Amino acid sequence: MTKPPAMFWSGETLSERLKTLIDPFAPERVDCAAYTLSIGPEVYVSPNDQTADPTTVTVRKLSDGEAFTVPPGQFAFLLTEEIVSVPADALAFISIRAKIKFRGLVNVSGFHVDPGYRGQLTFAVFNAGPVPIHLKRGQPIFLIWYSSLDCETAFKKDGTIHEGIDPELVTSVAGELQSFASLSKKIKDVDKALGDRVHAVEKEQTYYRVIGAVALALVIALTVNWLKDILPSRSAPAPQATSAPPARP
Repeated sequence: MTKPPAMFWSGETLSERLKTLIDPFAPERVDCAAYTLSIGPEVYVSPNDQTADPTTVTVRKLSDGEAFTVPPGQFAFLLTEEIVSVPADALAFISIRAKIKFRGLVNVSGFHVDPGYRGQLTFAVFNAGPVPIHLKRGQPIFLIWYSSLDCETAFKKDGTIHEGIDPELVTSVAGELQSFASLSKKIKDVDKALGDRVHAVEKEQTYYRVIGAVALALVIALTVNWLKDILPSRSAPAPQATSAPPARP
């Protein structure tokens, strides 16, 4: 018996088979040969230098439609809204939609989902762009493709449903991330503080120079007046003594 060749599922196959593999399933989310997944109820964004206490930052719960940002140079874990299942005769591949990647958001986690996996997917992402990336719960930004294996495999996941962001993932990356953006900002802040200090010192030196010049001018003026007072008295000729007229006999 000839084994069927491994192949990616078409849009028609996705529309038919994903009804039982993705929960909740929306037919309009089928995009050519891929299915679009959305941001779910949990997110973790690594703290930056603006965070008061980086050690307290942990997984954040999101309400429906709640927005958040991934600052430039920062790392995040994003959870899918949907619970995804991969049958034992298939393998799935995942990525981020191009219009989101063009903003600088890069997927740095795994790029496939093993046969037998069931649960929400956690995407590890990094903002490599120059500005914050604004996202919100329910926003469709992930893509998943399914490909058939040549047979149903016994080397598969155990089928346990995985929900939420694993705390172990957060523990391994907890703490402030020194990104290029934050380091650049710190350098600019130090440069500005140094420039302000130099300007203050120069201003202070100018003030003292003016005070010194005024004091010197005052000393010179007083000295000149003092010399004018004493020099004439010293240079004036002494009065000559006159003889008394002889007494008459």
